[in-house]
Amino acid sequence: MNALYLTARLDIAESLRSRWFMFYSIVFGGIVVLLFVFGLTESRILGFTGLSRLLVTYIQLCVAILPVFILITTVRSVAGDRDAGVFEYMLSLPVPLYAWFWGKMIGRFVVVFLPVFGAMAVAALYALVRGIGVDWSLFVLYTALLVALAWAFLGIGMLISTLARTPDVAQTGAFLTWLVLLLFLDLILLGLMIRERLPLELIVGIAVANPLQSFRTAAILLFDPQMVVLGPSSYVILDALGRSGYLTFALAYPMALGTLCAGIGYFLFRRGDLP
Repeated sequence: MNALYLTARLDIAESLRSRWFMFYSIVFGGIVVLLFVFGLTESRILGFTGLSRLLVTYIQLCVAILPVFILITTVRSVAGDRDAGVFEYMLSLPVPLYAWFWGKMIGRFVVVFLPVFGAMAVAALYALVRGIGVDWSLFVLYTALLVALAWAFLGIGMLISTLARTPDVAQTGAFLTWLVLLLFLDLILLGLMIRERLPLELIVGIAVANPLQSFRTAAILLFDPQMVVLGPSSYVILDALGRSGYLTFALAYPMALGTLCAGIGYFLFRRGDLP
């Protein structure tokens, strides 16, 4: 456990010194500042006012920005060290492979999640100072959803990084993965299935298997309990799982997916990089 902690600490320290972390923090901090500047905390949409409206908009922006940031930065973890020849140095030290692999993943999770949560926390603190209402139950649920989303794409990124042999290939694979999840499953594949008149339950099941779509649907459910914007598919989700059941699924499924992908990546890493 000490080796795991030291590896995670080393990865955090390296990330904090890099330029991408500064840019990453400015992006999410700037989003919150712009939302306040444009007066979203004073607006009223679907009965939500105060900080709740800002959180709704912030979460929707995170759907598009957070996964690609995580993938692009995470895929260099294993592939970058392999390309730089760090493996030989690490294997000469008394550091178990599991501690190195999982330590890097835990350290990267802290680094990518901290700016996202920090921006939300600053927004909540500012709201309290201004006397704006803060729905803490909604704040906690959005935080949990962001944890699940970040962990899912960290696992996917670690798997891609293990499979790729060079950082360039890893980054290309990460971008294509994000593009497929963002566009292909939402537009092309679902449109094709609808044209073929497949059962609605099957289409909705495939859609929510996409971690981006499950996160987005859960975010919609939090501010629109009837999910009117989803049309008939909302009846399938609510009838099958209900509000609490779907929120549980939206939290548990991405965590399980990220752990599974990272586990497969660790198995391949252990089998492929040991002499």
